[in-house]
Parts: sequence; structure tokens; C-alpha cells
Amino acid sequence: MGLNSESGFWFILGGEARLWLEEGRLPGVVPAAFADRRAEPFDHWQGRPCYLLDLGEGEPGEGFAPLRSLMEAGDEEAFRLAGRAWQLVNFRRSHRFCGHCGAPAVPADREWAMVCREGHTVYPRLSPCIIVAVRRGPEILLAAHRRHHQAVDPMYTVLAGFVEPGESLEQCVAREVFEESGIRVTNIRYVASQPWPFPHSLMMGFLADYESGELTLQEEELVDADFFRAGALPRLPPHGTIARRLIALTLAAIEGEPS
Repeated sequence: MGLNSESGFWFILGGEARLWLEEGRLPGVVPAAFADRRAEPFDHWQGRPCYLLDLGEGEPGEGFAPLRSLMEAGDEEAFRLAGRAWQLVNFRRSHRFCGHCGAPAVPADREWAMVCREGHTVYPRLSPCIIVAVRRGPEILLAAHRRHHQAVDPMYTVLAGFVEPGESLEQCVAREVFEESGIRVTNIRYVASQPWPFPHSLMMGFLADYESGELTLQEEELVDADFFRAGALPRLPPHGTIARRLIALTLAAIEGEPS
């Protein structure tokens, strides 16, 4: 029996983070259209193997949906695994040559890595970043980010940014909030993390309290920002994101306190 005749969960990727879905779900056996393609096992879920198949960088056509559709449907574990699959695919696509000597690189035999003829080995890239909900009394700081802004019904979310060399996560929280909003925070505390495969981030979520300062936007990053009360919130990020979880935790803490 060949690998492509086995049942499991099939993660068939094509183009830029697009995934083959059947009625919004992952196929349990390889679709006939891809039966002649070589797939690789990369994980397990619910006691069944997960297979990865990369169709390449070209537009994959009908039947493919953005990875985010799994998250928006509330299938968090499927989204996590699809994100892992996409990060492995993106890693191989972007490391076809050794960054040390320039020689062609090929997949390693026993691990997810790329290796050149000189033996230089590289592993999938992860970019650590923080994401933080800031509270000021009965209000939460929310911002409309320029990179995904839309003029009609814009989405507001919490602040985030990449960790720089030589700084702790807490230092990154304080720096990013100040750089983007002009305010200083205190009582920084960790909540949880979420892999975010766009393209290879690891989001580490925090809560923090307002300490001082007036809102001064970093305009190349933010279109707008303000402190909002629970009864007058703008459109928020979807459920399943760590941003929405941090917002929910902050609002629950506000609502749970006596007025």
C-alpha cells in the first residue's frame, strides 16, 4: 500500500497559504486529483497521521481556501496544524540555497531541516513577537493597524510587534507600546502564546496596565487608536485569535469589578 492510499488528514497547500478543503473540512483521504503527487507525514492528530503536500507557488485554482478560514470556522486545532504545514512549506521554498556558502540545499533525511553539500544545516525559522492588551481603568486600548486597514467598518485590535535582539519579552512589550502609541505601561504579565503562520511568527500574549502618557500614534504602523469602554467597542478581530482572547480577558476583568 502506498502512502497516498492511506487515510489520515491531508494538508494540500498551493500558492500563498492556500489549503484544499472539502466542504470546509480537511480531506480524510487524498483527493483523486492529487493521488499521483508525493506527500510526507509531518504530524499526528486524533490518533491519525497528517500528510503534507506542496503543489508549488503558482495559483492553485478552485477548491483552495485561505488558512484563516479554518480559524474563522472555529476549528482551532486544524488551523494550528495547517499553520504548521504552511510554515514547513514556506521554509523549504525560501531556503533552496545555503545562506552560508550559497550551494543548493535539499531536505534533510531525518528532520525538518535543509542541508547543503557542505553539511551546513538550517531549521525552520520562527519569529518571536509580543501582543498586548492595555487597560486604563474601565477602558481598553485598541488600534486600527495600517497593514490591514479598511475604510468601511475598520477592525480594531491590540498592539503587537517583533522582539528585537537582546531584549526580554517584557522589555519588548513596553517598547512596542510606547513606540506605537506614546504611552507607558506597567504590571506586564504573560497570558498565553499562539503560533501565527503569516509567515512564521510565534505570538506571545500579555496584559498590561496604563501608567502614563498621551496617545501619540506611530503613523507608519497605525491609522487610529483610542481607549474604548466595553459598551462602545469597534469591530474586533475574530474568535480563535490570541488578540480576541486578550481583549476578552481585559473586558471580563473590567466588567467583574464594582462600578
